[in-house]
Parts: sequence; C-alpha cells; structure tokens
Amino acid sequence: MRNSISESITSTIKDLNKSGLVDEVTMKNIEKLCLPEIKNYSPEQIISIRKKLKLSQAALASVFNISPSTVQKWEGGSKKPAGASCKLLDIVERKGLDALM
Repeated sequence: MRNSISESITSTIKDLNKSGLVDEVTMKNIEKLCLPEIKNYSPEQIISIRKKLKLSQAALASVFNISPSTVQKWEGGSKKPAGASCKLLDIVERKGLDALM
C-alpha cells in the first residue's frame, strides 16, 4: 500500500508541475519525502554488506551501536534486524559508511 500511495503522490505532483501549478523545487522536495520502503535483509545480504564495507562483525556492531552477538545472530539467521537497524543497513548498502559518519 505504501508504494501505491507514494506513486500516486509523485504522479500527481508531476502532473501539477507540468500544468505549471507546482514549481520544480516543490516537486523535488515532495519526491524526497516519498522515501523508499525499508526492505528486509537475509543473513547472506547482511554478510555481503559487511564484507563490502570491509568490516568485522564487531566493527559493524560498533557502527550500529549494537552488540557483536546481535550481528552474529543476524548473519546466522537466528535473529532478524528490525526498525532502525534495517534503516541503517539500507543507508550503508546504498551510500556507504560515509553517510553515517
């Protein structure tokens, strides 16, 4: 449902922009507000992200302010990241560690 609402808003704003009722700045600001949905990460994806960043489990845990055992559980599949941890994984996957520093 979130995707359909986001797509509907974006489409409407683009149409209003074409009609001259919404300027470019407003259109870009509204598009930024329609953020992508946070996805779920498999253990394999978490390992891949961590290795791409060249971090140990302890270092990733430190960056996310969680315990190393939590990262171990994510990568082992006995626990799944949720909430802020999923958002942080999304950010570092898309933008790298610099986005958090």
